[in-house]
Amino acid sequence: QVQLTESGGRSVQAGDSLRLTCVYSGPLFSSYLMGWFRQAPGKEREFVATITRNSIGTYYQDSVKGRFTISRDNAKNTVYLEMNNLKPEDTAVYYCAESSEFTTDPDKFDYWGQGTQVTVSS
Repeated sequence: QVQLTESGGRSVQAGDSLRLTCVYSGPLFSSYLMGWFRQAPGKEREFVATITRNSIGTYYQDSVKGRFTISRDNAKNTVYLEMNNLKPEDTAVYYCAESSEFTTDPDKFDYWGQGTQVTVSS
C-alpha cells in the first residue's frame, strides 16, 4: 500500500524560504512521477510542480517559476519542494502526489498525502 507523508510546512514571513518534504512508503517509488499541489481556503486544489522519475524533467506553475524547485531522491523515496521568496498568496495546504504519467491534472494522480500547511504573512 502506498502512503505519502508531507512535512515542513509552517508560518513564515514574506520573503522567507521553506523546504517541504514528502516521504513515499510503498513499492517502486522510482517508477512514478511526483507532483506538488496546493489548496488555499475557498479555492480549488491547484498544480504547483511535477518531476519525472529520473529527475530530468520538471514543470512548474507560472506563478512559482524561478522561486520554487522540485527535486527527488530515489534512494530515500523522498520528493522535496524548495520554496524561496515566499509571498502571502503562497499560503495554502501543500500536498504531494504520485502519478504514472507526466501531467498537471490532479485527477491523474493516484495517491496523495495528508498535506502540510504553509502560511506566509506580509
